[in-house]
Amino acid sequence: MRPKSSAAKPPPKPKPRAPSKLNHQVRIIGGQWKRSKLKVLDAAGLRPTPDRVRETLFNWLGQDLSGLRCLDAFAGSGALGLEAASRGAAQVLLVEQDAALVEQLKRSVTQLDAQAVSVQRGDGIASLRQAAPASLHIIFLDPPFAASLWERALQAARQAIAANGQVYLEAPQAWAPDALAALGWALHRHLKAGAVHAHVLRPITSVLPSLPPAEGALA
Repeated sequence: MRPKSSAAKPPPKPKPRAPSKLNHQVRIIGGQWKRSKLKVLDAAGLRPTPDRVRETLFNWLGQDLSGLRCLDAFAGSGALGLEAASRGAAQVLLVEQDAALVEQLKRSVTQLDAQAVSVQRGDGIASLRQAAPASLHIIFLDPPFAASLWERALQAARQAIAANGQVYLEAPQAWAPDALAALGWALHRHLKAGAVHAHVLRPITSVLPSLPPAEGALA
């Protein structure tokens, strides 16, 4: 018999860590669907707004959104728009370009029986430009960070927001008040949470920047 080798065996390769379940679901923070969990698909650039930020945001926007009309222009997981609907918003439109995310949004709406919520596949900025002027009370703007869509989105939102409306803007850096004012917005609230800067904006009623006509619209 051959003697056993005294050399140490190589350590076993570590098993890959299973992805955290928290990366695959979001939880409604408040309202009628409080604690409801919704599935989230893996998708490049998808960053559901963290629980802590959403909790603070709706403390700012209000716990009761009864009668308000909302648009989530880059819906992704739907966490922001569905949170608004959970708190009584009368109408919520979720706009998303990715087909797989759109189907998951529809499943989430069905799961919650969210009758005030509709899902639309399309471009969020185009949807804002096509909205009736001053028709929306809350607009959520959380575009993919790599796409640099904030300025265009803020311009489009400015036409659609009601005089007493508010916009939630999520970005990787803080927006300066003077840069916002040039686009017709006043900074109302700001929060930094990790790599995310959360802003609540209100329209400056004396400033209304002009926009190019939406595709298909008459010049």
